[in-house]
Order: sequence, then C-alpha cells, then structure tokens
Amino acid sequence: MIRLFKHYIPHAVLLLGLLDCVLLLLAGDLAWKFRAAQIDLSTGQLADRILPMAGFAGITLAAMIAVGVYGPEALRSMRFACARLMVAVSLAILALALLDFVLPGHTYWRSTLLYAMLLAIGLLIANRLVTGGLLGTSAFRRRVLVLGAGERARRLKRLAERPESGFVIVGFVGMGDAQPAVPEAISRAAIADLSAHVANLGASEVVMALEERRNALPLKDLLRVKTAGVHVNEFSSFMERETGRVDLDTLNPSWLIFSDGFSSGRAISSVAKRGFDILASGLLLLATFPVIALFALIVKLDSAGPAFFRQKRIGLYGQPFELVKLRSMRTDAEKDGAKWAQKNDTRITRVGAFIRKVRIDELPQVWTVLTGHMSFVGPRPEVPQFVDDLEQHLPYYAERHMVKPGITGWAQINYPYGASIDDARQKLEYDLYYAKNYTPFLDLLIMLQTLRVVLWPEGAR
Repeated sequence: MIRLFKHYIPHAVLLLGLLDCVLLLLAGDLAWKFRAAQIDLSTGQLADRILPMAGFAGITLAAMIAVGVYGPEALRSMRFACARLMVAVSLAILALALLDFVLPGHTYWRSTLLYAMLLAIGLLIANRLVTGGLLGTSAFRRRVLVLGAGERARRLKRLAERPESGFVIVGFVGMGDAQPAVPEAISRAAIADLSAHVANLGASEVVMALEERRNALPLKDLLRVKTAGVHVNEFSSFMERETGRVDLDTLNPSWLIFSDGFSSGRAISSVAKRGFDILASGLLLLATFPVIALFALIVKLDSAGPAFFRQKRIGLYGQPFELVKLRSMRTDAEKDGAKWAQKNDTRITRVGAFIRKVRIDELPQVWTVLTGHMSFVGPRPEVPQFVDDLEQHLPYYAERHMVKPGITGWAQINYPYGASIDDARQKLEYDLYYAKNYTPFLDLLIMLQTLRVVLWPEGAR
C-alpha cells in the first residue's frame, strides 16, 4: 500500500485510478473532436481545452470515489463495477451540466457531454476487463512472511484469504514451543538463517505476530531482516493499515503513544476544517431550508408532537451539547430511557421511516455544525447514557471524543448502523482510526463516499 496524507491506498486501487484518469482525459478529448467534426468546427489546440478536459476527468473521478467504484466489491465483481460506473458517470454529467447552466458558456456542451459519457463508460469498462485479471492475482499483492503461529497468525491468514486483500502470506514461522494454530507453520529451529529464508520466499515484508512479546522478541532475527532491506511491521500497525481500523483486541497504551498519529500539525488542519464547516454549513442551510421546512410541516401533520427532535449528546472532550434533527419517532419513544434503534423499529413513524432512509432527518444537524458543536466529518455523537455504559465495556472509548463528532464519519461509511455493544466496539475501531489519522484528505474521502451510503442505504435505521 501507499500512504497518502496518513491514509493507506492499495497499489491496485492507485493503479486503476491512474489508468481511469488517463482514459477520462482521452474520452473528453475524443468527445470534443467528434462533436467538432460533426459541425465542421476546428478542434483547436490541446492547450485550449485542457482545463475542460481536466474538469471532466476530476469531477467524474470524484463521483466514482463517491459511489464506491474503487471499493473491494467493485474490484472483485465486474457486474458490481459496471453498475457503479454507470451511476458515477451519469452523476458527473449531471453535475457538469448544472455547472454549465449556472456558469453559462461553451465549456461543456450537452452534446459533447453525451459523447464523453458514452466513451467514458466504454473505456472504463474496457479498462476493468483488461486489468481485472491482473488485479485479482498475487502480482499486485505484497508478499508477507509472518513470525508467529498462534491466534494472531491465524487472523492474518483469514485476512489474506479475502478476495479484496492486498497481500499474500508466503509462510509462517513458529517462534515458540506452543502448539501452532496454523498447521503449515515452520519452526524457527528448523531455519538456519531467517534472513536467507525471507529472501528465498521473495517476501517484501515481515509481520511480527507473537502472542507474547515479553522476553520473546527475536531482536537478532529482526535486525538481520531489516538490514537486508525487508520492511518489518508490528501486528497492530499491520492490521490498522490493512483494515482501516484500530484493532482493539491487541491494542495497548504504548502502541498508541509511540505509533504514528495524533500529530500536533493537525492544528492548522483543524483551522481549515472549521473554516470549511462554517462556509459549507451556511451554504447548505440556505440551499436546504425549503426542504427542512417542508418536511417539518409533513412531520407535524403526520403525528402528534414537535417537528424537531432535540436531545443531549456528548461532543468534543466529553462536553454535552444539544443535537437537533427532524423527528422520526413517536414523542414517547424514549419514555423508558434511550434505546438503540432496531430493524423495523415500531417507534418510527411513517414519515420517519422515509426521512431516515434518505437521511433528510439529518439536515437540521447542519445548524449544530455552524454553531461549532459538531463538524461535517467525525465520530457519531452518542447520548450520555450510552457513553457511560460503553465506557464501562469498551477500552479507549473516551479517546473517540478527542475530535469533534460529525454528521458523517469513517465508521458510518464502513460499518452499518450499530444496535449493540458489539456493534459499538466495531465502530469504535473505525473511530479511533479516524481520530489517530485525521487529515483534510481523509475528510474529503469520507464526504465523497457518504454519497454511496445515501444512494445505497444498507445500514439506515
């Protein structure tokens, strides 16, 4: 994987994205030349149309990221990839047509956009047909040797067996006398020279997956492997990189303290983040005020009670604040205390089911963003009762409050709605990853991919 602004991007995804970018530029150029030939118009110099071509490619790539074209499902399923590609290109064309309407000119002719859309879909699908087989082979996967043969090693084996995995395990080395959980592991005593063994297997990375590191760290072996030019990684860091979440099962305070993350340089990023929140929330409130007002009236007519739902939530540094949403449940929904929302929850009203599904109930939260209690991106804010309970059951739960809560977040786009402590544990792993690795680049990825969650709301409740 390549680390870009603290976020890991698989080599296969990066390669596919670069090829797509080139093909989109080509599609934009061919569309213009085809349209110019139709109306007997000079195509002009390439420099004169490079900006419109770059705009077409950039907006289309953003739409592709937003709808999940580069997600694991799209990499292993051609049907899934084609469906998402057509949605992404269509959304991009609509956005460009709207841009041309708002800023009238000759930048994006509708006929040219139609040709560009058809060419782009054809070229992008062809790209996946040609490279799909290669992306599915181990040629694009890192070769990993695992030091350890216990439960951690077995977890790595299961992770490597996933179709979307970015690595392949070339061997396991049992470092102790305990019964191995991975039968194919080779005992360290049977290997004369570990560094030579790594070279013979062609491993590009060694992962230390020892169950007990105290007095068992093979320093001499690791030093020889490292000086031979092979990357050596620790289990928790490897899992964070490969899964996009912090592994609570193996997490310890020393790893959090000494690992990369929680950079002091985020102060500048935080100022930029707040500036974006103010500007975007102000514009979004102006644009969506008619929608909020309309559905507030509908909610009021549909069931007895106020149109807006107000509830205390826990925010930055554990401080409480009041959250505002369109009411989607009956007014007596929490008469016995706060409860997790369940599938087919009987407390949800008829209108509430719809506004939850399309996320319209979340729109008033933009006001909370404008006032500074929330951000567009961050962990989901929870009610005090849940926070008190989860802090008793989940280690490091309080650390998620070191960043502002958000309307959308890394956990929200990677894990469906949670309705149990186990779900909260899974989402906490994603929240800790976000708090540890926050950058504006990660925020941008999350906001783009939120569109995928809205269009395909598998986890909405």
